[in-house]
Amino acid sequence: MPPSPTTRPRRLIVAINPTAAFGRHHGAGAAASEVLASAGHTVIEVRQPNYELLRREVEREVRSVSVPGRAALVVVGGDGMVSLGVNAVAETGIPLGVIPVGTGNDTARNIGMPIGDPAAAAELIVAALERESVSVDAGRVTHGLHTTWMLGALSAGFDAAVNERANFMSWPNSERRYTIAVVRELLTFRAPHYRVVVDGQRREFQAMLVAVANHTSIGGGMRIAPAAEMDDGLLDLFVVDRMSRPRFLRVFPKVFKGEHTELPEVHLEKVRSVRIEAAGVVAYADGERVGPLPVEVSVVPGAVRLLQ
Repeated sequence: MPPSPTTRPRRLIVAINPTAAFGRHHGAGAAASEVLASAGHTVIEVRQPNYELLRREVEREVRSVSVPGRAALVVVGGDGMVSLGVNAVAETGIPLGVIPVGTGNDTARNIGMPIGDPAAAAELIVAALERESVSVDAGRVTHGLHTTWMLGALSAGFDAAVNERANFMSWPNSERRYTIAVVRELLTFRAPHYRVVVDGQRREFQAMLVAVANHTSIGGGMRIAPAAEMDDGLLDLFVVDRMSRPRFLRVFPKVFKGEHTELPEVHLEKVRSVRIEAAGVVAYADGERVGPLPVEVSVVPGAVRLLQ
């Protein structure tokens, strides 16, 4: 496809995760890069053997950008790559594009990108480069002295416990790992006692699920906050009260379908900042491990520009 007469060629940093979806889409990066280059843009592919090296290389490339409006970062993978991208470009003015070929792809669903079709997603990014990028909010997560960014949600309950368990499993090397982790976690999970501060107000409660969301879903389509918007200057606090295991087994599927909002055990509210503390609970942001609580999440309006 020739360059559009209305689009000046840009420098596109294309970060590729070769292990996305357990390596099933190893050609996705090349397919996306071909479409982007054919549109007349300068493509710089960034590949590394592991996530940490890739993160460092991407951040180095982003720091080298002298004119934010003449560059963009495109990530190829799942929500982990979105996390990498958001942390590289937040508050820089450099727009972010997503080629979703991971296992979760929650952010891609929320911004309407085709999943598992890298060429089609790249075509949409080419079209988006002809328009003004879209400004969206992000969550700033503070954990001790460390600060990270999230575009989707921070989890600090049952779903985070499943993630923690799955990450320490060596088998199976597929999405079934998460299904097995859910079953195993259900056998032992006990609702933690939380101490939270919501927009300055202190609360204490026991809960099965606690999350702070910037868009609607986590965990590959679990629609925890169906009314969440990425550009309203607010986050959505999601809490599911302590309940019996049989009751939780009945409620949990409703969360995946977004049919839980009227249940008496489910609480959703718009917030600007939340501090969460509980013993023995690990937080995850956009599916990536943050660390043991406490953490604080605050919304930063317009922190990220998206190509969509």
